[in-house]
Amino acid sequence: MTPDPHSQPEFYQGIPTKRLLAWCIDLLVIVVLCLVILPFTFFTGIFFFPFLFLVVGFLYRVATLASGSATWGMRLFSMELRQSDDRPLDGGMAVLHTLGYSVSLAMAPLQLISIVLMLASERKQGLTDMVLGTVALNRRR
Repeated sequence: MTPDPHSQPEFYQGIPTKRLLAWCIDLLVIVVLCLVILPFTFFTGIFFFPFLFLVVGFLYRVATLASGSATWGMRLFSMELRQSDDRPLDGGMAVLHTLGYSVSLAMAPLQLISIVLMLASERKQGLTDMVLGTVALNRRR
């Protein structure tokens, strides 16, 4: 079971801010990866850059979540995603979480709901987290 926010609030302190900062770092990493890939497409990737960005971002998130239950941005801010039984995310759950994130990002109302939930919910969960039963936590020391 994931830590209880009432008896162990330290696991949830600052999580919304850390998620935002981690998201900014991840965005920067994805942009850099896309720019590195661009010459290998003989710069035709410029014409489909948004699609390239989506694919690279999806693969980056799945790979980092599956390998350490956190993206590089999350790791930088000492946080991780955990399943409801307190296990790290596996490959399947990483794909589902990234898919949920992608859908909510594509639909502004869902993203807005997710942000409000992260700020207001007891466990600081976004919409995808609530659907999948995942939670973002400060890493255990």
